[in-house]
Amino acid sequence: MITYNLSQIAELVQGALIGEDISISGVSSINKARRGDITFLFNKKYIEKAKISEASAFVISEGINLEGKNVIVVKNPAYAQAVLLNLFYPEKKVKPFISQKAYVAETAKIERDVTVMDFAFVDDNTVIGNGSILYPFVYIGKNVKVGKNVKIFPHAVVMDDTVIGDDVIIYPGAVLGSDGFGYAFDGKKYVKIPQVGNVIIDDNVEVGANTTIDRATIDATRIGKGTKIDNLVMVAHNVEIGNNCVIVGQVGIAGSAKIGDGVIMGGQVGIADHAEIGNNVMIAAQSGVTGKIEDGAKLAGTFAIEFRKWLKIQAILNELPELKKKIDEILKRSKDGD
Repeated sequence: MITYNLSQIAELVQGALIGEDISISGVSSINKARRGDITFLFNKKYIEKAKISEASAFVISEGINLEGKNVIVVKNPAYAQAVLLNLFYPEKKVKPFISQKAYVAETAKIERDVTVMDFAFVDDNTVIGNGSILYPFVYIGKNVKVGKNVKIFPHAVVMDDTVIGDDVIIYPGAVLGSDGFGYAFDGKKYVKIPQVGNVIIDDNVEVGANTTIDRATIDATRIGKGTKIDNLVMVAHNVEIGNNCVIVGQVGIAGSAKIGDGVIMGGQVGIADHAEIGNNVMIAAQSGVTGKIEDGAKLAGTFAIEFRKWLKIQAILNELPELKKKIDEILKRSKDGD
């Protein structure tokens, strides 16, 4: 059993220890924690649960007071949680091997310490970088470049010419580099526009399960460094997404949209084709965005409008029944006075 003293943990999570420097052997939720566990308290509404919890210690946010308990006070709760879970539940290492049940083309280049599991498929002229792992039933097309320490989980598909940087994670069922949705109508039928570009995924990107990122018509569809994409997201052809963006489930981004750095999109956001989203924009769930959005904007609604204006509209909506009643009374008095 791995144990750490609270002073060691406090240093790792950049927090301040208040209480005894005891040993900790595990991490658990506030409801299921037992003696020897450390748990988290980031919201004051759970203080009563914390008081009766069996946990030996708590990581708490600044501004929370939990007397009589061993606590580590942190400024960044989410970071502390990530550090602790990685500390006590380290990722299991995979011993590199290439399965005899996998298909690896003769012209493919497999670099050092690569793992290719059962029934994975690697096509011609593809490069798999050092330390990367292809899980069972992964498909890698022709002329693909996969960087170092990339993990591609079962049933993910990486189509021809896709470029993947280092330390990327592609979750099950994701499809990178499928044809973009491009057609021309000749008056009688739709004619397919060849999609001859590719997809480029920069370093430290994560692509969620069953997400699709289409190849460009020409040039590249690009996902910037450090961007995290949730499950069931659709990124169309020629989209450019900046660095360190967060894109939550069921977002749809139409063709040729440009997304800046540090953008956060809530669930089911829709971005129209050729939209331009500035840096550090926040878009609330189910918003629809068109046109050009300036840096730092906070948007909500369909179609999205400035966030504070949207809040005022929502407040007025709650008053509409009473306002309607007053208007009816005024109209009735006006009519009676005629």
